[in-house]
Amino acid sequence: MSNTSRFVASAVVVLALASVLAFVASHRRVGPTGEPPEGAAPAASAPAPRPAVAVVPAGAGLDALRRGAEIDKEIAPPPMARVENADIKRNRAYPMQPPTIPHTIDNYQIDRNSNRCMLCHARANADKFQAPPISVTHYMDRDDQFLATISPRRYFCNQCHVVQTDAKPLVANGFKDIDTVLSEQKAN
Repeated sequence: MSNTSRFVASAVVVLALASVLAFVASHRRVGPTGEPPEGAAPAASAPAPRPAVAVVPAGAGLDALRRGAEIDKEIAPPPMARVENADIKRNRAYPMQPPTIPHTIDNYQIDRNSNRCMLCHARANADKFQAPPISVTHYMDRDDQFLATISPRRYFCNQCHVVQTDAKPLVANGFKDIDTVLSEQKAN
């Protein structure tokens, strides 16, 4: 074994020993619960230790994520939101927002061999099915060159487009689209 190897090995041993001693010393002053061990004198210069976990008093075991139910009680899940199947397009909330899907897509097959959306929304079939054709941007590659078929990066429609549901908002939303903001400015 060379001198350099011996030096590195001894340095590693010294560092490991120093780490263990520092760990033991810190646990003598404060135990794993954050409290000093029994019979230990409190450290004069160290600040009072804080508990690592907040203690919840007995009977106050409520979890906001569980809609106010006790932690040890099982509750029924909320009902699933229903898909709106009215075929009415929603307004977009911001420019370039992917439009939402105004009908159910249950059992639509979208995989590398088939895309059920293209039956109605392909440019060749859109008139026949009275469906909006997909945008020309879906036929462009990364270099903005037009392709004969839909671009592979735009093939899986559910990456961007989602169905419309009757779900209630989880949080309040004060969003105003640009047309509303401009009309309010004109009124003032």
